[in-house]
Amino acid sequence: MSTDFDLVLPTAVDVREVGMRDGLQLEAPVPLEAKLAMLDALVATGVRRIEVTSFVSPRAVPALGDADRVAAELSRWPGVHWSALVANPRGAVRAVDAGIAELELVVSATDGHSRANAGRSTAEALAGVGEVAALAHGAGGSLEVVVATAWDCPFDGRTPIARTVDVCRAAVTAGADALCLGDTIGTTTPARVVRLLDAVRRACPGTPVAVHFHDTRGTGQANALAAVQAGVTQLDASVGGLGGCPFAPGASGNIATEELVYWLEDSEVATGIDLDALLAAARVAEGAVGHELPSSLYRAGGRSVPRAAAGSPA
Repeated sequence: MSTDFDLVLPTAVDVREVGMRDGLQLEAPVPLEAKLAMLDALVATGVRRIEVTSFVSPRAVPALGDADRVAAELSRWPGVHWSALVANPRGAVRAVDAGIAELELVVSATDGHSRANAGRSTAEALAGVGEVAALAHGAGGSLEVVVATAWDCPFDGRTPIARTVDVCRAAVTAGADALCLGDTIGTTTPARVVRLLDAVRRACPGTPVAVHFHDTRGTGQANALAAVQAGVTQLDASVGGLGGCPFAPGASGNIATEELVYWLEDSEVATGIDLDALLAAARVAEGAVGHELPSSLYRAGGRSVPRAAAGSPA
């Protein structure tokens, strides 16, 4: 029997940094200047897709109440693909008026989370996809529908694959240009990741499908590997592992960008992101939020550096 073994991986993966939105939405409001310092450090890593904020009610998510002010500063960094998350057509109008036409609209696959997150059912949320798509397209942008609770819901339990597939199909029919499957509470596992990806791709052929994992139960990077092996080349990650959903009890941080980049680059999968610069950005983020970050790689200090054994000559 042959002992040769190799992972089947793509040559490159496109990482979207979501620390500025998903990473900060559960935090106490971070001052604008500290956010701009985070952005400066993130752009310096080489990442070229950043979900920079969310145009939602400041009462619901106070940490992102400065979305318009953040958007006004983005011309400092040319060449970055900026996007913003919205929850409804009103948010889409605000985003477009602020100069961001690349939009992400959250639609929960389950009614329980949809009502907690957006105050309406899944069907009602889907009814707004067409209007948001038209707003994005009219401004020269695009719409990605992020399907929250794609695998599991904190209120409704396990999400049937058929339910998530139906939501994805309806979103694309209504005008979505791309999809992103969200493991909102960090419960899914590699085999389930692959099964849902296969079902969604069959239902929505030709539509790009990204993934968004949380590391609540320590399976986030394993899920990322499974998705990449299954052909996914667009993944979300958050600097330092910051993040969580304020409307999903128990949800913790996203997969850490530096951990994702570490294993991808070490596996000869190009990301265009510099790991040392990313660790420096994590330090800036840690200072901005004022507490230790959950990323294991960040706490370990990055790559292993050999040291002289105790008692050995220098």
